[in-house]
Amino acid sequence: MPKMKTKKTLTKRIRVTKNGKLMKKQSRTGHLKRKMDSSRKYRKRKTVIQENKGHIRILRKLLNKFA
Repeated sequence: MPKMKTKKTLTKRIRVTKNGKLMKKQSRTGHLKRKMDSSRKYRKRKTVIQENKGHIRILRKLLNKFA
């Protein structure tokens, strides 16, 4: 059985920390920011740790080489 390839697009979007946690950029930050107040835009700028266990399991499977 061949090895599963790493999803390269995911490696660009998700960063793995030293302890193995997955960091990602927050969603809804692309455009249409006119309706957001400045404090909300500021909060969205930060990266967050992925905490959903189901998502983490799927992402680790897709990042098999890096996680």
